[in-house]
Order: sequence, then structure tokens, then C-alpha cells
Amino acid sequence: MTAHRLLLAALFAGAFVSASAQEETDAPLAPPIHVAGGASDPAAVKRVQQFLAQPWKYKARRLSKAEVDALLAKPDAVLFIDLRAPAEFIQYGSFPVFLSVQNKDLEKQLAWLPRDRQIVTVSNHSQRAGAAADLLASKGFNVAGATGAEEYEVEGGAAV
Repeated sequence: MTAHRLLLAALFAGAFVSASAQEETDAPLAPPIHVAGGASDPAAVKRVQQFLAQPWKYKARRLSKAEVDALLAKPDAVLFIDLRAPAEFIQYGSFPVFLSVQNKDLEKQLAWLPRDRQIVTVSNHSQRAGAAADLLASKGFNVAGATGAEEYEVEGGAAV
């Protein structure tokens, strides 16, 4: 699926599209990722560490910052699906290339998702992302894994 067809399918499905889509549409752009209180804020770091300490109960991989960065370097081969509510990624930011699909709507949007790209699911702390990644993998999608936007920044990811 070409980038243009992917963008049109996403817009038709009601998805929020960011960054690389800017050249082909007037879709609103999300701000860069930033942790509430900042990645150097001890309270923010502690909150993320608490989530990372919880047992990972999903089949999908929880992606590290390095793995996410490697995938971000291949924007034509990957699709980030942000499962957070629009208010969350507007407030906290998101990755530069993503589709916003609400968790409750994910199964209804499967027909619009490309099967020729690796998919990374995103939520604040990777819990919703893990569940969504498992669902997508069970439906035959090429899922790279799940990540949390706050985890990414606390692990040293740039506010992109």
C-alpha cells in the first residue's frame, strides 16, 4: 500500500494522522512526546519505573527505546498506531508518524490497516498497546511490538 493510499484510508476511517502525512493533507499534527513533569522529573520517572516493574502479560514484545528508534528510522516500513485518546497525545505528544485509533474501535478498523508494514502500538505506559498488539498479531498483522510514550522519553528518547 503506497503512503498516499494509506493516508487516504486512514483519513476515511477517521484516524488522526501526523508528521509525514503533512505534505499530502491538512490533517492536524500532534506535538512532540513529552512526559508530564519532564523526563528528568523524579515523580515522572518513578511513575514509569512502576509500570515497567509490573509483569508483562502480553505476547507482543515491549519495545525498548533503541528498538523504537530503529523502527522510526524506517518510516516507509512501519506504522505506529496510537491508542490513546486524542486529548492524551495532544497533551503529551506522539511519535512523528502515526494513526490514532481508539482501543474500542481497533477491531472495526482492521480492514484499513496495512499488512505490508510492521506495526507498533503506542499507549502511555504500553499496557493498552500490549493488548492491541496481541489483537493485531492474532489477526495476522506484522506486529513489531508495543511501547509507551512516557516510557520512551524516560528511557532517553528525544521529545520528537
